[in-house]
Amino acid sequence: QVQLVESGGGLVQPGGSLRVSCVASGSTLDYYTIGWFRQAPGKEREAVSGISSPDDSIYYADSVKGRFTISRDDAKNTVYLQMNSLKPEDTAVYYCAATPYGLGYVKAGYGMDYWGKGTLVIVSS
Repeated sequence: QVQLVESGGGLVQPGGSLRVSCVASGSTLDYYTIGWFRQAPGKEREAVSGISSPDDSIYYADSVKGRFTISRDDAKNTVYLQMNSLKPEDTAVYYCAATPYGLGYVKAGYGMDYWGKGTLVIVSS
């Protein structure tokens, strides 16, 4: 069993940056592919980014390419999502999720075995 806890959300102005974190307990993250997802009010959940294990292949949604960077620190059992050049349309609850399988599950948006409760990111002036 893996427990995931997100943190680092908050209010930021357009063009600003935030780093959200996903800390795992109950198992080591290096056994899992980790995905970041987001859900804005009134919209469906979408996959934002993912990083696979053990090869660290990376996926980004087109909407965040060049602005967001995913990374993992296995020593800290943590995956990060660095978000730069934030836009109002990035406003959402951001969730991390884990699967023992590959990035295909992240891209598909289903089949993730474990989910955190989310952290809210608001991009507004």
